[in-house]
Amino acid sequence: MLNPGTERPTVLVVDDTPANLSLLAQILKADYRVKMANNGQRALDLANQSPPDLVLCDVMMPGMNGFEVCRRLKANPATARIPVIFVTAAMDIEDERIGFEVGAVDYIHKPLTPSIVLARTKTHLEIKRWQDFMEDQSAWLQKEVDRRVEQVLKLQTAAIHVMVSLAEFRDEDTGNHIHRTQEYVRLLGDWLLQRGLHQPELTATTLDQIAQAAPLHDIGKVAIPDQVLLKPGRLDPDEFAIMKTHAIRGFEILEQARKSMGEDNPLLRFASQITRHHHERWDGSGYPDGLSGNAIPLSARLMAVADVYDAVRSPRPYKPPFSHAETLALVAKGRGSHFDPDIVDAFMALEGEFARIAARLADD
Repeated sequence: MLNPGTERPTVLVVDDTPANLSLLAQILKADYRVKMANNGQRALDLANQSPPDLVLCDVMMPGMNGFEVCRRLKANPATARIPVIFVTAAMDIEDERIGFEVGAVDYIHKPLTPSIVLARTKTHLEIKRWQDFMEDQSAWLQKEVDRRVEQVLKLQTAAIHVMVSLAEFRDEDTGNHIHRTQEYVRLLGDWLLQRGLHQPELTATTLDQIAQAAPLHDIGKVAIPDQVLLKPGRLDPDEFAIMKTHAIRGFEILEQARKSMGEDNPLLRFASQITRHHHERWDGSGYPDGLSGNAIPLSARLMAVADVYDAVRSPRPYKPPFSHAETLALVAKGRGSHFDPDIVDAFMALEGEFARIAARLADD
């Protein structure tokens, strides 16, 4: 017997013989709420209206037999998880095989023995109860994992924002440079992705991570002395040598962050690549490592075009801004020497969008 106050499970009994329905109801009614159906369609209607916890179903019925009832229950997501026990006088092994194949969990053979009916009903309700519990726990755990992942992503975004803000605070000339170059990188990467270039390295996921990492490309400038970083004029050779160290310094900062996390964070990995290598050149004449061609990470090759376009178009105390047309010619000239040819091709196809972004995010 169930404990007082416990909601009783519902058992749907399906049989075309009134005597069998009556007998099963008498056996079950002390412990369970019993619903009865004298044909297959009525059983499906009752199950769809209010899904029972278990179905006891005769196999041999006119019209729709028990096998078809079970098939339809299992085909409906609302009733698919209801355990079905076939109640039958047939002892044929092939019939039992078919029953299990269509989704039944057990058989009870006629003539009925009350103790067997109760025992098997109780067993399968207990199994279902544990299955429901485990699914509920699994759903709760998945929600908890999703919540924790969202928290980590928010923390990661906040940390990147702080680092970028620090770099912007130190470098008075950057303005909206960080925001523009991020959009340029995403634009270039999407053009390549849509044409199936640089796969499997470039995917929708990696492009999103590269774009998120792009604002950190100059984070190493926080380690550059003010007299160099904020000099209101062109740098002399010694000062330029100091300025060039921002690539390595930024890389070291980000690599330390990666090690502290104790795992390979893809966003920080791309940020490290971009920071160290966005001044490399396709022909190997760049810095700090003199990498060439595809040895330069794709993320850094994307950043190189975005960074140069924006830097040339921006005014500095020692130079006026280039026009869009002048910058277009400069980037085109660097195809295959300074820049990855594929990315220059993307830039040339997107040059109108670059001009619009530059205007929309112009410095005040």
